[in-house]
Amino acid sequence: MTQSKVMVAQGGGPTAVINQSLVGAILESRKFRGVERVYGAFHGVRGIVNEDFLDLTQETTHNLEMVGETPSSALGSTRDKPDLAYCQEIFRVLKAHGVGYFFYVGGNDSSDTVRIVAEEAIKADYDLACIHIPKTIDNDLVVNDHTPGFPSAARFVAQAFMGVNLDNWALPGVYVGVVMGRHSGFLTAASALGKKFTDDGPNLIYLPERDFDVDRFCREVKEVYDRQGRCVVAVSEGIHDGSGNPIITSLAKQVEHDEHGNVQLSGTGALADLLVQVIKDKTGIKRVRGDTLGYLQRSFVGCVSDVDQREAREVGEKAVQYAMWGAKTGSVTIHRTGFYSVDYQLSDLNAVAGKTRVMPDDFIADTNNDITDAFRLYLRPLLGRGMPDAYRLRSSNFVERILHKDRPWTKG
Repeated sequence: MTQSKVMVAQGGGPTAVINQSLVGAILESRKFRGVERVYGAFHGVRGIVNEDFLDLTQETTHNLEMVGETPSSALGSTRDKPDLAYCQEIFRVLKAHGVGYFFYVGGNDSSDTVRIVAEEAIKADYDLACIHIPKTIDNDLVVNDHTPGFPSAARFVAQAFMGVNLDNWALPGVYVGVVMGRHSGFLTAASALGKKFTDDGPNLIYLPERDFDVDRFCREVKEVYDRQGRCVVAVSEGIHDGSGNPIITSLAKQVEHDEHGNVQLSGTGALADLLVQVIKDKTGIKRVRGDTLGYLQRSFVGCVSDVDQREAREVGEKAVQYAMWGAKTGSVTIHRTGFYSVDYQLSDLNAVAGKTRVMPDDFIADTNNDITDAFRLYLRPLLGRGMPDAYRLRSSNFVERILHKDRPWTKG
């Protein structure tokens, strides 16, 4: 490797631990004597083509460690989805600056960008190591057992629904919470990890891996409500009908689209509001409320998994080690061993790039509105230490009535 400069960038949605991967790559790169400079590109690949770089070689180790502990993307990010021409410009800039190592922290689109840039380097006979460092709260990268960013987001979702359930128990009604996940339901399924008692919410969980029927949904909500006087529902933003059309398109009069032409699912409370209204209309239940967890899931301070932090740091470190020890391209992937530990491998970019992982069938209950113990066992060690617990007053010490002996006890 004749080029001695490193370029690192972050792409896609921020997470609570993506900076650990950034810092891991920076500090590990600075250990190698042959590295002259470590550059960081502001706002991902857009920063590369604009030559908006920060010389991270001059950053103090202490400040880097503090940045690593901080959620969100310290270098900024981008939603740009580079095509061949865009990637050719990325390569042209990297070559002009004498970059020999390109590390890109991101999800599916980022891995595909790394793949194309690597192919351009090969065509030009330019010595460039291109390594993809995984991250995504959706947990939808194939090959990986799980992806950095997901455990912390899952911890937030589990705790958020734990709190929602306590609120709903105190003031009963129907609550609908919409969670991120266009194609994969891992994050929505995490809502179940805060349950302690059998009647705790979420009582119903709907994932994009299964078709969603509005009439059946309303019937199931009504059944739970009639049985226990309340109902908490977790819904993935990506729920769709039998034809694959997002449910929001059948309920909303006007649908927004993002810059890539996809139906806008995140950053809006429309789906929650629409589901609340349809429950009211079809069931007659009056107290129905809805929320969209939205961006809160991604970079929530103070709700970070220590397991997630450690692994996010290590994938950044491993990316540098693989590149410095001779690997040209690849994606660092996480593989579970035992209960609980992980191993890291460098996988072929073609096996990861542009593909989407979904919840396996054995994680989803046969009723299609709940998850299984297999998923609970999969997720629990990822949430890290110190998960809170919620308790109730014992309901066996009721005082005998005097004036209203025949009145039934209020459900709760």
